Amino acid sequence: MGIFSRIGDVLKANINDMIDRAEDPEKMVKQIILDLQKEVSQATQALGKAMASERIAKRQYDNAVKVSADWEAKAKAALNAGEVDLARKALSNKVKADEDVKQYQQMYEQISAQTAQVREQVETLKSKLEEAKSRQAMLVARSQMAKTQKNLAQSVGGLDSSSALDKFNRMEEKVTQQEAEAAAFAEMAGSDNSADEKTFEQMQRDMEVDAELQRLMAEMGQTSTEPETEGSTM
Repeated sequence: MGIFSRIGDVLKANINDMIDRAEDPEKMVKQIILDLQKEVSQATQALGKAMASERIAKRQYDNAVKVSADWEAKAKAALNAGEVDLARKALSNKVKADEDVKQYQQMYEQISAQTAQVREQVETLKSKLEEAKSRQAMLVARSQMAKTQKNLAQSVGGLDSSSALDKFNRMEEKVTQQEAEAAAFAEMAGSDNSADEKTFEQMQRDMEVDAELQRLMAEMGQTSTEPETEGSTM
């Protein structure tokens, strides 16, 4: 039947392949379910019409059977009354009613078979829809996980590890240089202070020596600070 041509395509489609090729698998899955729901609705409507036709054919068939039975009963009553001609007329109408019975029976059986086929297809489609709904959450979760993994992979892959390492090494060298410069300045500052301290210490020591020299010379009655020449007398 025409209404199931598209249903067959949907049911036979490779969902995994569709998801792989879809730009947004989550939207694709939702659209598949919407399509299935639409097909279920249309198929259910078709089933309703088929069932209505089946009921009409069954009524026509039952009515034809009843008419045939009524004419047979009238023929029997006419024969019991000795009315052979009347009985023949009743049987003539029964024969016509029997033809209707055959026609309506054939029609009813055909429509009944088609209705059973439509009902089976509708049940199959409903089962597929329920299966799709039950798998939707899992497929969406897998899609989201795949997106996360893809984004992480792209983030990691987008980094130039060698370039980043080079930058890190340059920063480390710069810090090392800064530390060396700081140490050098500290050493220079310490050296200057030490020289100054030594200078002041030497000056203090010289002053003390001069003071002691003047004291001794004064005690000895000497006034010259020049050293005595060799052979001089005390």
